[in-house]
Amino acid sequence: MELKSLLSAYTPYNEQEAADLSVIRDALDRYPDLYERSNLVLHLTASSWITNPKRDRILMVYHNIYDSWSWTGGHADGEQDLFAVAIREAKEETGLFSVQPISDAIFSIETLTVNAHRKRGKFVPSHLHLNVTYLLEADEKEPLRSKPDENSAVAWFSREDAIAACSEPCMIPIYRKLNEKLDALCEN
Repeated sequence: MELKSLLSAYTPYNEQEAADLSVIRDALDRYPDLYERSNLVLHLTASSWITNPKRDRILMVYHNIYDSWSWTGGHADGEQDLFAVAIREAKEETGLFSVQPISDAIFSIETLTVNAHRKRGKFVPSHLHLNVTYLLEADEKEPLRSKPDENSAVAWFSREDAIAACSEPCMIPIYRKLNEKLDALCEN
């Protein structure tokens, strides 16, 4: 399904999501190149909050650029199916083979600021990621491996420790929100 349709059906969880939904929808109407990182101001990304079947642990990667434990995710790079992007990135960044969606519905949305940095020796200016997050599940017993050009470690954390391990202050409220949404899902 087209992203505009998915976003039209999406109910924001809180004020942050309502504001970010407005930004993403407006950007989709204004910028035809949002699926490409050649748009140096803002572009689409997809992330995953990966949990175990018991829903009490979260899989995180140690992100080299951000120097922090983080969720998995990446750029659309022309792919318009952000769900497929989230699955691909989860597998690439963790070494998982059997990562499964809990649902193919959007789990969360965010607009995320990205500071200027160097990637593969090239300067990348500050910009925004218009991010769509999906909820995935994986077996804790499955072997893990890092992706050295992006992360230096992959590990399971309790849900609380996943937040504590993050050293990016701007991401802590996002990860808390994801755990709250996971709590609500587990209650139903």
